[in-house]
Amino acid sequence: MKIVVCVKYVPDTAIKVKIAAQAAEVDLAEVSFIVNPYDEFAVEEALQLREKHGGEVIVVGAGSEGAAAGLRTCLAMGADAAVLVSDGSLERADSYVVGTVLAAVCRTLAPDLILFGKHAIGVDNGQVPAVVAEALDLPQVSVVTSLEIEGGAFRAERDIEGAHEIVEGTLPAVLTAQKGLNVPRYASLKGIMAAKKKQIEIRTVQSLGLATEDLQPRVETLEVALPPSRPPGKILKGDVSEVVPQLVKLLHEEAKII
Repeated sequence: MKIVVCVKYVPDTAIKVKIAAQAAEVDLAEVSFIVNPYDEFAVEEALQLREKHGGEVIVVGAGSEGAAAGLRTCLAMGADAAVLVSDGSLERADSYVVGTVLAAVCRTLAPDLILFGKHAIGVDNGQVPAVVAEALDLPQVSVVTSLEIEGGAFRAERDIEGAHEIVEGTLPAVLTAQKGLNVPRYASLKGIMAAKKKQIEIRTVQSLGLATEDLQPRVETLEVALPPSRPPGKILKGDVSEVVPQLVKLLHEEAKII
């Protein structure tokens, strides 16, 4: 069974966000990066499926050369191979372009299953898996919390608003992992040392045979801004009989929630 996991290298959530001088992007000059946490669930699920059914796990990324560090982390977890489409322009590409590039790579690998995290933190739109599924004409199930593979079929469970849904289908397919699907393993020292020896296959956008229009973004970011600062809180002092009327008045006239 061949499983491809698409992985994104994202800014650490612990960073303090700064806006770049041109105000159209976040300043990433002094930012540390990590493997997208939701993608770690996808990698772990792929490793567990390989342990059960055999086969190989290939992690795929798209971005600048720095993204190779994220793929090597996945290799240390136990992935068999890694492919990076190295192109700095993909760091700021929209979901359509990134999805088109990843679909082109997956097409050459011909996997039985393609896994993603449900979305990449920082962008949070969750559109890339859908673009890949559409480009490859494959079924897709998102926010999966339980997965079973038997033969050429899958059974996926997911929580939707007000209900629990079970989806069954045939492989190949595109699935996205939600928190709760599993607990990602830590890379062992042996895995880290082995990952250093593994080669990451580098591909270029040009090698994928994509047309110029396939790489034209559909979305343009005009401006990035921090949320407005919150006004300071108010402390009401006095007896309950005095404070309650003041609180009700503030909630009604200022907060406008009653």
